Amino acid sequence: MSAPLNLDEEVRLYTTNADREKYGLLATLFGIIVALDYLERAYVRDSVTAAEYSPACTRLLSQYKTMLKLVGDDVPSIEQFMSRYRMDHPAALHRLKVGVPATVEHSSEAGPETGKWVAETTQNFITFMDALKLRMRAKDQLHPILQELVTGYARFKGSKDWEGRSKMVSWLIMLNGMKASEEITEEQSRQLLFDIEHAYAEFFRSLSNKEGGS
Repeated sequence: MSAPLNLDEEVRLYTTNADREKYGLLATLFGIIVALDYLERAYVRDSVTAAEYSPACTRLLSQYKTMLKLVGDDVPSIEQFMSRYRMDHPAALHRLKVGVPATVEHSSEAGPETGKWVAETTQNFITFMDALKLRMRAKDQLHPILQELVTGYARFKGSKDWEGRSKMVSWLIMLNGMKASEEITEEQSRQLLFDIEHAYAEFFRSLSNKEGGS
C-alpha cells in the first residue's frame, strides 16, 4: 500500500542533482525571455532610450545563446519551449529570431559618419565576401561576421533606406535560425555573395553622393 499523500509537503520538480541543474537552466532561460519581452515593449513605448536599450538587448541575446548551448536537447526550438510553458511573449520571440537589437534591425539616424566607421565597415564587407569565396558555409562561420557587418552598417545615417540593408538583415535572420553546424547550400552562397556585393557597391555610392553634395 502506498504512503498517504501529504498535501503540506513541497512538490519537487527533481529528484537528482542533474535534474535540479536542468530545471535551473530552464528557469534562467524563461527569465531571459520575459526580460527581453519587457525590454522590447519598453523601447517601443520610449520608456528607455536607444543608448540604454542596445547594450541591454545585446547582453540578453548573448545570454540566450549561451543558455541554448547549456540546455541542449531539452529545448529543440524556442517556439516549442515557449509553447510548453505557455509563454505569450511575441516581442521577445521576434527579437530572438532576428538575433540583433531593433536599433540594428531597423537602423538609426545616428551620425555623423567618420573615417573610422567607413574603414571598419569596408573591412567587414571584405572579410565576409572573402569568407564566402573561401567556401565557408556553416552558420557558426558566417553568422558572427555578418552580424558585425550589419551592426556597423546600421550606424550610417540613411542606411535604413538602402536596399542592401533589408537583404542583409534577411540573411542574418535566416542564419540566426540555423544550428551552429548547419550549412547553407551552394546556391544560397552564390545568392548571398551577390547580395553582399550589391550592398557593398551601394554603400560606396551613397557615401560618394554625400561627399559630392557636401
